[in-house]
Amino acid sequence: MDLQINKQLFLVGGATSGFGKAIAQALLKEGANIIAVARGEEKLKALQVSAPDQVEIIVGDISDSAVISTIIKNIGNRQLHGLIVNAGGPPAKTVLETTLEDWDTAYKNILRWKVEITQALVPAMIANKYGRILYIESASVKQPLENLVLSNSLRVAVVGMVKTLSQEIAKSGVTLNILGPGSHNTPAIDRIYKKKSEQTGLPFEDVKKSAILQIPVGALGEADDFASLALWLLSPMSRYITGETITVDGGSVKSML
Repeated sequence: MDLQINKQLFLVGGATSGFGKAIAQALLKEGANIIAVARGEEKLKALQVSAPDQVEIIVGDISDSAVISTIIKNIGNRQLHGLIVNAGGPPAKTVLETTLEDWDTAYKNILRWKVEITQALVPAMIANKYGRILYIESASVKQPLENLVLSNSLRVAVVGMVKTLSQEIAKSGVTLNILGPGSHNTPAIDRIYKKKSEQTGLPFEDVKKSAILQIPVGALGEADDFASLALWLLSPMSRYITGETITVDGGSVKSML
């Protein structure tokens, strides 16, 4: 299938690990150009070497306002066709383990910067009458996950912002959607298993095996599979889908909605 994104320009957050890396590589295979953002300079350079004519890199934490300013300057007057809003999650904690400082940090790292980068880049997309924005959140926005109160709470706020904006600009040609991954074979999942291991005293591998058995399809997801859906949502073909939160979780979420 031709996704019609050849030569289009995409900004990819967290482009050197997990979902961000898988989406970046999938975009490159489709002939798209990307601005890859991540903190690890060595991995970013390796990505650039793999497709030097398609990859630009920005080293830094995408949730930092200074990095967002650098991104805006880098894009300049060029048309940005798509944005992958993606960064790491907060630490695994129960409600009573958290401090108010944890909540302040979670607000900054999960919600605030996403509002900032959205407000910075959407006006130009509206002016161009086209844009695809995809937020990588968590299945926890539909069904809370154990030991992830910070993620459970602040990611729901992102959904509220995205849903509202999608309604406000629905006729503009710009769509905004959310993918909520469940348990995938990426580095991020290990923090959940490690926390459960500490709570129960069970070996990490035993906790992981037990968790996998509870996934209806019987296996962890793979980042490449996740990226295939992301690419379609980033393409012109998804024009009639906006403001949606789609969980990719092997059937784990029991909600009807």
